[in-house]
Amino acid sequence: MKPTSILFVCLGNICRSPTAHGVFESLVETQGLANVISVDSAGTGDWHIGSPPDNRATDAALVRGYKLAHLRARQIAVHDFVEFDHILAMDLANLSHLERMVPAGFFGHLGLFLDHTDWPKPAQVPDPYGGGADGFEQVLTLIENASAGLLDYLKATTFT
Repeated sequence: MKPTSILFVCLGNICRSPTAHGVFESLVETQGLANVISVDSAGTGDWHIGSPPDNRATDAALVRGYKLAHLRARQIAVHDFVEFDHILAMDLANLSHLERMVPAGFFGHLGLFLDHTDWPKPAQVPDPYGGGADGFEQVLTLIENASAGLLDYLKATTFT
């Protein structure tokens, strides 16, 4: 059986989506579900292809026990709509970009990552790139909450 595949998407794939990638991957491994859930991340832009996550994202994640340093930025491609069951955008601008890319015949789920929280909708993960370390901490907290909600959703709908 093919693992359920999750792709997290932000603008440059160096802050929010690799943080979501690392946090969710860690949660999946902790829950013993690495054989049934695969995780990746990408950006809508091409500025940082091949780059590691922003040091501020890596540092904030490491304090909470998540490892991001092994990740490298990549740009989303049309084939990702074939490869992934769930493509989750960090904000409405990323979602709009992805909606314009969706090929005919895409049967997966495309939506906002924070739809998996109980916060008012539409909830977006803010881009911390232009700010300080506290923005990366806020993003990490949002992502931890949404990751728990996403995993609960998957357990209830996919693995029953």
